[in-house]
Amino acid sequence: MAVAEELHFGRAATRLYITQPSLSHQIRKLEETLGTALFVRSSRRVQLTAAGRTLIREAPIALAALDQAVELTRLAGAGVATTIRLGYTPVTSFDTLTKLMNALHEDHPGFTVDAREHFSAEIPELLCAGDLDIGLALSPQPISGVAGEPLRKEPVSALLSTRHHLAAEPTVPVKALRDQTLLLFPRRLAPAYYDAIVAACHEAGFSPDICAFEEPPVNAMLARVAGGRDIGLAPASFAENAARPGTGIVHRDLVDPPIQAELSVLWPANDPAPAIASVLTTARRCAERNGWLRDPIAR
Repeated sequence: MAVAEELHFGRAATRLYITQPSLSHQIRKLEETLGTALFVRSSRRVQLTAAGRTLIREAPIALAALDQAVELTRLAGAGVATTIRLGYTPVTSFDTLTKLMNALHEDHPGFTVDAREHFSAEIPELLCAGDLDIGLALSPQPISGVAGEPLRKEPVSALLSTRHHLAAEPTVPVKALRDQTLLLFPRRLAPAYYDAIVAACHEAGFSPDICAFEEPPVNAMLARVAGGRDIGLAPASFAENAARPGTGIVHRDLVDPPIQAELSVLWPANDPAPAIASVLTTARRCAERNGWLRDPIAR
């Protein structure tokens, strides 16, 4: 590019702080690599060939892309700015994810967060495969290669139609769920969470009638709750936001026994990337600021 702009090997060499023979040698090697001449040289002047004009048109684009790649790599290594691929389970979308995204924007305005919705059971596998950098999963199963820690603990609530007879009660005892259809996603999508609900029902003396469905889980649950007698079960933060005025839905915490939902933040155990450490620091600060790890049963 320097030779093309100067059309003079001597001036281009001076501009690049190298000797003219060295510059001439590098241009010859480039022409040999490309298999075509880039310049027409004479004792009077230097001119670009058709191939040279093509390269000078395309080279700035390639060099700009290279410069950007180098800069992004440097910033990512310093934990200053990068793209974070964050996988989240649907029940975090109303409250936890929003607050975490806002905190990340405040702490790291240079980050770009690519947030993707997945079921809890899928997130550890995606982290292991290198398809995600950070995950928010509900009661995740331990998996080799994935590290994690609790981010939020809260009660499980019942989502009820305003016309349901239990909607008049301040809380819902688990035993009151007997003979009710409970809306949950399939066990394989969040096995520990599913098992905690089933165990609480067994403790209350019955086996629950569970209607499991997959697509789209959140919208399907809310539509069925608002339209009939079925009861949705979800972490309290999700239930509180889903049961807004005008939706025809109310939420009530489950008691006797209370059921706890635990949301964890996950990351690749063998990835020392400073950017991931920066996100974890923000997540911990966000949890502390919002009281997410206080005893959920005593809230």
